[in-house]
Amino acid sequence: MAQLIDGKLISQQIKDELKEEVAQFKAEGIDICLAVIQVGSDPASSVYVRNKKKACAYIGGVESRSYELPEETSEEELIKLVEELNADESVNGILVQLPVPDHIDEDKIIRTISPDKDVDGFHPVSVGRLWIGEKGFLSCTPAGIIQLLKRSNISIEGKECVIIGRSNIVGKPMAALLLRENGTVTVAHSRTKDLKEVAKRADILIVAIGKERFITSEYIKEGAVVIDVGMHRDEANHLCGDIDFADVEPHSSAITPVPGGVGPMTIAMLMNNCVETVRK
Repeated sequence: MAQLIDGKLISQQIKDELKEEVAQFKAEGIDICLAVIQVGSDPASSVYVRNKKKACAYIGGVESRSYELPEETSEEELIKLVEELNADESVNGILVQLPVPDHIDEDKIIRTISPDKDVDGFHPVSVGRLWIGEKGFLSCTPAGIIQLLKRSNISIEGKECVIIGRSNIVGKPMAALLLRENGTVTVAHSRTKDLKEVAKRADILIVAIGKERFITSEYIKEGAVVIDVGMHRDEANHLCGDIDFADVEPHSSAITPVPGGVGPMTIAMLMNNCVETVRK
């Protein structure tokens, strides 16, 4: 029976630690403010934004300033708002909820956010700092996965780590963070030859490919640690991941469920990045 890596429990531990830390800052007269901008009313984005507000309220002492803009907001208007928030000293972190509508250049918006307020860790400066090992904001989902492993007493050092997926949001920053922990890292993707053989080398397999239940036991080395970053709804409207959990679980030593695995960690690490703005 594989160890179930409980993201709900671990994210709660992190939020409780942050709550104590923020109370201390509050006692010293230090305030923290997160500005969240949402353009349009994409249902999934609305859920994320609501969860971020809830997390701010739970931790206490993190003000959540919300900007809900109509779908037809122009790129110029959005850039102007981000620049105003960059200049506002009372705002510690800025988050533009992605995706933005098609008429807005996502990359341009990410680059407009000050790297010192980029709590999502998406700005090229944040990415550069991550790769050269400088202090800066870590991409929230990969940082959450590192915490899941560490707090489950799973050692990364010297392990063969395979990431399936090379996105800027998960795959690439995940590789940098595993290297930082002295893992031996392979990044596989849609053009990788013999994907099953590559995946079977992994002591730690991290899957972020956006394909429902794609990874079966044929991809798993016996006793591997398996982390599922995917989130889908199947035909029965049940949440599931990129991994076929029922098939893979008996062959793994530890595994994340969907839901309740990686998902809750993303918001916990966003909150950690907000607190990081005042730790500096």
